[in-house]
Amino acid sequence: MKQSDVRIAVTGGIGSGKSTVCKFIGELGYPVFSCDGIYSELVRDREFVSVLAKEFGEEIVRADGSLDRARLSAVVFGDAEKLKRLNSITHPAIFKQMFARAEGKGLCFFEVPLLFEGDYQTLFDGVIVVLREKESRIAGVVRRDGLSKADICRRMANQFDYDNGQLDGYYVLNNDGNTDDLRSEVKKLISKITTEK
Repeated sequence: MKQSDVRIAVTGGIGSGKSTVCKFIGELGYPVFSCDGIYSELVRDREFVSVLAKEFGEEIVRADGSLDRARLSAVVFGDAEKLKRLNSITHPAIFKQMFARAEGKGLCFFEVPLLFEGDYQTLFDGVIVVLREKESRIAGVVRRDGLSKADICRRMANQFDYDNGQLDGYYVLNNDGNTDDLRSEVKKLISKITTEK
């Protein structure tokens, strides 16, 4: 990593507005990388998929060699050990790809949904935590994904507790207003980060 390279993670619970924050950061001209975006590419990479197939069975591979994500989810669902094993394969591969692409690009931002759950905050020079009131998060995800409130609450229960977690030392971005308010808050925060870093 070059001296001028600075890595800032963007995280937050489901429905907090992480992706929107990253979109606004990108509009300001900074490189933004997404864990989910990189993973979507990896699941079409035959070499990567073959590693997962050895671990979780050939039935997770589609006829075209890509990963059948639904089948893989069914295999690991409810099995903490298998999920841990899956994460131990996928997460390092995702970070390796992301950091390679960011090399030499200066100040870069990375959307990392499970940052604190995986204890990955130490990989970054700073962390932006996007916070949003719980009911607003639920309503947003219902609109976006069509999930039931019960499903969303179950997912939230398995995530880091952003409402009561220790967030000292991180950049906290409250997403409590409208889109224009959020865009304005993002600009202010990025200005602060560029001054500090």
